[in-house]
Amino acid sequence: MRRIDAAERRARLGVRHRLAVAARAKNPVEVAGDLVVLHSTDPSSVYVATWARTNDGSVRDVEHALYEDRTLIRLLGMRRTVFVTTLDTAPVMQAACSQAVAARERRKLLGFLAESGVADDQEGVRAWLAETEDIAVRALAARGEATAAELAGDDPRLSTTVTLSAGKSYEGTQKVASRLLLLLAAEGRVVRGRPRGSWTSHQYRWAPLTDWSPGGLAEWDTHEAEEELARRWLRAYGPATADDLRWWTGWTKTQVKRVLTALEPVEVDLGGTTGLLLAETEKPEPWAALLPALDSTPMGWHERDWFLGDHGPRLFDRAGNIGPSLWWDGRIVGGWAQDGGGEIVCRFLEDVGSDAEAAVRAEAERLAVPLGDVRLTARTRGRTWLEDELAG
Repeated sequence: MRRIDAAERRARLGVRHRLAVAARAKNPVEVAGDLVVLHSTDPSSVYVATWARTNDGSVRDVEHALYEDRTLIRLLGMRRTVFVTTLDTAPVMQAACSQAVAARERRKLLGFLAESGVADDQEGVRAWLAETEDIAVRALAARGEATAAELAGDDPRLSTTVTLSAGKSYEGTQKVASRLLLLLAAEGRVVRGRPRGSWTSHQYRWAPLTDWSPGGLAEWDTHEAEEELARRWLRAYGPATADDLRWWTGWTKTQVKRVLTALEPVEVDLGGTTGLLLAETEKPEPWAALLPALDSTPMGWHERDWFLGDHGPRLFDRAGNIGPSLWWDGRIVGGWAQDGGGEIVCRFLEDVGSDAEAAVRAEAERLAVPLGDVRLTARTRGRTWLEDELAG
């Protein structure tokens, strides 16, 4: 079995993930396509991740792809996480992962509605939900785009309040419109559009998915979609383990085994662990990068020792989400944040030498241009130990 060490894996990462200078992409669509998806739980991650992988990035070029050309689309997918991806990948992701997420979301919403007493029995609850779905879809089509709050004002049913996690210490309430839009997004019927406010805002307007894909998403057979999604992931993230694939997709061990049996990837030795590989690549020149929190690269594997080392406790929050990370030649060597004045502050967690430090400074200066006076926040996750230290 061929042996692939950590140095070779890091070289592959630099090319495949468009982080090496010579491998940088032309535009945001190329970035999303080559990484399969871009994490979008924090909307700013999409922008910073793109700027790290392109030359002369700007807010405008990402927004243009998302909301004007609409060559990128924001969907709910693997592990019930929001991602930005290409129109080519979207139907594959929908069939391979989102449909299963949607089925779970539908069951949960039916349960919330039953507990809220919208009907006397399960059949009545299902009928109530079906009618309310139609109302929501028609109201959204009439408006073109709307926030959940705006939609809730269009019909009394959409403003119905449901209780979430009844009896729990974290019990809460929510308008049906908000929960229903989440379900319709998972089913590939609506999409998060341009947010209210700036590009860092979490208050999305919603729109019919047909605004991005007039005929709707192409229908894929579930098994074929799973194989295609795994193929794309292995092309970008391989060599990787079966457990990495299972974690990234949220699939069961049975699903992963079936998919890998169909794909028949090459098995390689990752230093005592069996890795899976589809394609070859060349080693790039050493490169530096400042990647945002929840970036697709560090979140692409379950086992991260080969690029993370022992820096995890300082760079991950308690929920397992990575904060802003500092990279040198395929491995994480520190982190970064903005100080009280908005300046980018970098912290090395190991000695990397003067060449690496100079390259990191150059990347920080490059990132500061499109970032401008915007302050990034950690609203969708907890701040990491290093972010707290750097931000002061």
